[in-house]
Amino acid sequence: MPELPEVETIIRRLKGEDGTSSVLGQKIQTVEVNWVKIIAQPDASQFKQALMDKTIIDARRRGKFMHFPLDDGHLFAHLRMSGDMRLEKKSDPIEPYDRVLLNFLGDQRMVFSNIRKFGRMWYTKDPQDVIGGLGPEPLSEIFTPQLLYQKLQRHSRQIKPLLMDQSFIAGMGNVYTDEALFKARIHPLRPSDSLTKAEAERLHEAIQTILREGIRSLGASIDWIYRGGQFQNYFQVYKREGSPCPRCGTIIIKTWVGQRGTHFCPNCQKL
Repeated sequence: MPELPEVETIIRRLKGEDGTSSVLGQKIQTVEVNWVKIIAQPDASQFKQALMDKTIIDARRRGKFMHFPLDDGHLFAHLRMSGDMRLEKKSDPIEPYDRVLLNFLGDQRMVFSNIRKFGRMWYTKDPQDVIGGLGPEPLSEIFTPQLLYQKLQRHSRQIKPLLMDQSFIAGMGNVYTDEALFKARIHPLRPSDSLTKAEAERLHEAIQTILREGIRSLGASIDWIYRGGQFQNYFQVYKREGSPCPRCGTIIIKTWVGQRGTHFCPNCQKL
């Protein structure tokens, strides 16, 4: 958390699609780094120097990465477990967990807040340095049911950890994987190469439906970190252990798969 829908929501907000100010066209005047380990590439001093006088020309999402193409080079950020990015006035108070501040020419700044200090930022000339190993975007045209089936057949891994592997598909995390597997009626421990073409088609549809619903709901707010989303109100299995399955009434189970809490219906998602 945040996963694809939350990152997409933040990017759209930073672009001003909600009617507020936008980072597009903003020129970076100075950079403040309050936690040097958050800078992955280059080192913090070079990072600050490299970004000065650069202009943000776009804001995009690639998997769970935030991508800001500049007039010279590229800025990336990954929110990891506890990150957020916001645009605000320079006169606004700095919060305790604000790790990096990009001060723009004018009265605004972009702030990377990160409570648990797991987030990272990069400046690079070549985007492939950061996102070159990512798998296909699950909402892109190239991510077809046929492609998913072919990729599943190349592995013999438990389906849940595989879907969360960012080199397999970019953007899926714990929440949306649990929800997609439930919608597709697939047990999280199923070997990936055991899925039939029909099951792969069902899973493909479930992944895209769940992610689109998450984006429409502005993501999910399940802790104190990411706020504003409503998708948590529509969870079918995630965080609902001990409750009846909305489909069949069987009690939802929580187990651990790949060291991640995993929620499923033992009746609808038979192994």
